Amino acid sequence: MPHYLLVVESPKKAKTIKKYLGPDFTVMASVGHVKDLPSKTLGVDIEKNFSPEYEVIRGKGTVIKEIKSAAKKSDIIYLATDPDREGEAISFHIAEELGKTQAPKVKRLLFHEITERAIKEAIKNPVALDENKFNSQQARRVLDRLVGYQISPILWDKIKRGLSAGRVQSVAVRLVVEREEAIKAFKPEEYWTLEVRLQAKKPPMFTAKLVRLDGEKPRIPDEASALKLARELEKTPFVVLGVEHKERRRMPLPPYITSKMQQDAANRLNFTAKKTMTLAQHLYEGIELGAEGSIGLITYMRTDSPRIAPEAVAEVRDFIASAYGPGELPSKPNAYKTKGNAQDAHEAIRPTSMKYTPEFVQPYLERDMYRLYKLIWDRFVACQMKPAIYQQTSVDIGAGRAGFRATDSKLKYMGWLRAYGDTDSLLKERNAEEKTDGDEENKGTVNQELPPLSKDEILKLKELTKGQHFTQPPPRFTEASLNKELEEKGIGRPSTMATIISTIQDREYVVKEGGTFRPTELGTIVTHELVRAFPNEMDVKFTASMEDRLDAVENGRCGWIKLLRDFYGPFKKSLDTASQTMRNVKREETPTDLICEKCGKPMVIKWGRMGQFLACSGYPECKNTKNFTKEEDGTIKPEIQETIDEVCPNCGKPMAIRNGRFGRFIACTDYPACKTTKKITTGVKCPACGVGEFTERKSTKGKVYYSCNNYPKCRNVVWDKPVNKPCPQCGASFTVVKSKRQNGDLLACANKECGWVQKEEKE
Repeated sequence: MPHYLLVVESPKKAKTIKKYLGPDFTVMASVGHVKDLPSKTLGVDIEKNFSPEYEVIRGKGTVIKEIKSAAKKSDIIYLATDPDREGEAISFHIAEELGKTQAPKVKRLLFHEITERAIKEAIKNPVALDENKFNSQQARRVLDRLVGYQISPILWDKIKRGLSAGRVQSVAVRLVVEREEAIKAFKPEEYWTLEVRLQAKKPPMFTAKLVRLDGEKPRIPDEASALKLARELEKTPFVVLGVEHKERRRMPLPPYITSKMQQDAANRLNFTAKKTMTLAQHLYEGIELGAEGSIGLITYMRTDSPRIAPEAVAEVRDFIASAYGPGELPSKPNAYKTKGNAQDAHEAIRPTSMKYTPEFVQPYLERDMYRLYKLIWDRFVACQMKPAIYQQTSVDIGAGRAGFRATDSKLKYMGWLRAYGDTDSLLKERNAEEKTDGDEENKGTVNQELPPLSKDEILKLKELTKGQHFTQPPPRFTEASLNKELEEKGIGRPSTMATIISTIQDREYVVKEGGTFRPTELGTIVTHELVRAFPNEMDVKFTASMEDRLDAVENGRCGWIKLLRDFYGPFKKSLDTASQTMRNVKREETPTDLICEKCGKPMVIKWGRMGQFLACSGYPECKNTKNFTKEEDGTIKPEIQETIDEVCPNCGKPMAIRNGRFGRFIACTDYPACKTTKKITTGVKCPACGVGEFTERKSTKGKVYYSCNNYPKCRNVVWDKPVNKPCPQCGASFTVVKSKRQNGDLLACANKECGWVQKEEKE
């Protein structure tokens, strides 16, 4: 009997696929990439046509050895890694490691859902490895390496050691920085609006908004102008100029592509893009559904095409007819266009089978995974239903030189909203996606119940309301809006959006505050210097055009080496100039009005390993330094040392609490002359070793956690603040404080299996 080897990327996916195939198949996982460029050197031979110097990733030698061993015993080797550029690169590298002797046996499998039908269909129709797709990934990898490894050392030399630049990430930071600068530069302008309450022959009274003045859009700049117009209108008759009744159809939204799924998950579920993609990956690879075993619940989650397979359309139409009635189906299936620059290789994100309803799978999914699955399910079902129909009435009213408008919109037929929900947020989403918000004049008009009205009817003015407003600055980016901005400007691809947003936070170029992104001082300085030194490479349009050229490599319309040559010539010139002309921030000293309390000289702001800090201008004679915070108006506030009732055991001076790279610690106030330090403990005994106490620490990404001070003998860690209060339910030796945005601080048992929790009372 012949034997077959099938290689996928993840062990979870391997487990799901294995149950569909018989004992003749060995299914193995590469666990991601097996080869990459070296981490400590450039790894690209520029002189030899940008030849990449791949090496086996540390720890993957065993994986490759096991795949080779299984390959020798197999008659056919199926490489079934993900159907995208990264997956193609993994397959190429595995084939390369297997060697020429095994090459005739190697076949590529492509499938976009992990179902028995899809896997067996792919095995029946294997394809060859796609060299163009691999070269496209290779070109991207080399591009990113050239930019990152050649710009970063300049940043280390000029700004701060450890900084990094990214071909795409740096452009994303630029968007955040420029938005923040636009907000700061914004000057609000005053304007006024007028609304009137009117009475017709029959009730009810209704509200109309001023939409025209002297035949143009109204511009009322101040209160005096508003008062003058109000007095004029009080003496002017209000007459119905026209009443228009029309049906308005709201077409269903298309099924999810990656970016839209991330945006919706951010807006509705408050998920980060990274979390959304992690959950989607699990849903794609397989979920244990009791006796059915591991089932892939959704199609491949990295796609920018809304295309749906014909068999999936037929299945969802059958479901709609059964669940909602045949009358909810359009005569022909709804089809959705792919954007011009989108890749159409993969289907939209959808459930793999209508058998697995949200209600059926809910007991097997953890809460957030279920919420994402239901989001995908509802969107897919709704996309193949009839349009929603609204009965809209618009009334134009004349009052001298002023024109008013009132509207009334009633949902007449739910259509796709039966599956997707009928809320204002959905309508706003629809308007935003298709940018069909009706007439400009309708914006802001009050939706209400209107009385029966007829042309030329005289209306009574019952109330006139003046409203003062100010133009608003552009908002800071949220997770969803930054994702959308990147998508619209062509920065990155569906598979990279989550990584981009996560990376710029990890590098501390932007921070998330209250759900919106703000650039850090470091991010702003790095962005300004990169834009000055590399105006072409940091240009948004140039970065987007590079994505198009990578697509051209994949489609066979451009050679990958030509792409790199075209890029590297101008880039090398910018590199040479930047190393000479980039501003040397590390050596700069920004004067302040603050005076050193130790020697009386002015304090200055300098850059160090941990960022900006205050230092005495009398250095090296005076080595006084301290941390500081900067207010919105630019005011510098030095960190006030929190002294404690303890003296230094070495010099007898007071001890104080200071902030450092890994969190707060206790240090002598005579630092740096006296370098005595000690950790701050919480006073809570570590139950793991019974010797140490929990001490506050900070991770490299800035997250506070609590570890045993008996490290490295004891490596016990908790992520919530421990409190010296035993659990009243299970008797655990300590409890923890959990901070919740909506409910405030909660006191909870440290033992997750216990589940005891109560509202924390502030002392």
